[in-house]
Amino acid sequence: MPKLQVNGIDLFYDIKGTGEPLLLIAGFLCDHAYWSLIMPSLISQYQVIRLDNRGMGRSSAPETPYSLKQMANDVAALLNHLAIDKVHLVGHSMGGQIAQELVLAHPEKVQSLMLLSSLAKGDGLFNSIIETWGELCANVDLKLYEKVVLPWIFTDSFYAIPGTIEGLIEFAIRYPFPPATHSLHHHSQAMLDFDTTDRLQKIHCPTLVLVGKQDILTPLKFSQQLAQGIPNAELVVLEGGGHGFLIESPDTVISAMLNFLRKLKPAYGS
Repeated sequence: MPKLQVNGIDLFYDIKGTGEPLLLIAGFLCDHAYWSLIMPSLISQYQVIRLDNRGMGRSSAPETPYSLKQMANDVAALLNHLAIDKVHLVGHSMGGQIAQELVLAHPEKVQSLMLLSSLAKGDGLFNSIIETWGELCANVDLKLYEKVVLPWIFTDSFYAIPGTIEGLIEFAIRYPFPPATHSLHHHSQAMLDFDTTDRLQKIHCPTLVLVGKQDILTPLKFSQQLAQGIPNAELVVLEGGGHGFLIESPDTVISAMLNFLRKLKPAYGS
């Protein structure tokens, strides 16, 4: 699978499907594989581009600090490399923060925007959690780290399914491209420094803000702030699923995403 040398790193990316380009940006602790459960529905209609953010998966993991603007610049460079003029842009959690920086810096590149379980600025609780996750990774093994993180990601009903959480932890332990501890620290610090609250009104592309009603990490109020700040944004609240609804309830998520994209087609003549 291809890599692009850009901004001092090797950036891993993956392209599948045909049609209008749609780019997916994963969040904290996740690489391009996080989107796997919704990929079949997307690649049947779109050219889907996924990447590993710097510090994750098969992309380089510099020791120096990262910023979300820097990661947005990585994405912009990838689009330039692929000669893609406009893209449907999707970001989950931290990926949604990167997506905001990308559309603010390069509005001409973004045809539509989908912000999943994301935020414009963290509150005290969120920042404390993220800061702890950034520090904890250097002090515990991956199994215990996952045990600490996952209760914030999935709902009690998901935990009630026998073997599900244990399977996810085992998958993380066996995954051949685990994140470096310094990368998670740098990602957490980048999220703490993020704030687009005074810039949201500058986002003018069609925007979907999607959140699970049971999300306790990036709760509904964060998505409400995004939807209220971005002109003409549409807020959709999914009854089932928490922060990890791409794994917990992928059918519901993909239905909301495709419904949003279908409504755009008359406007864009596609």
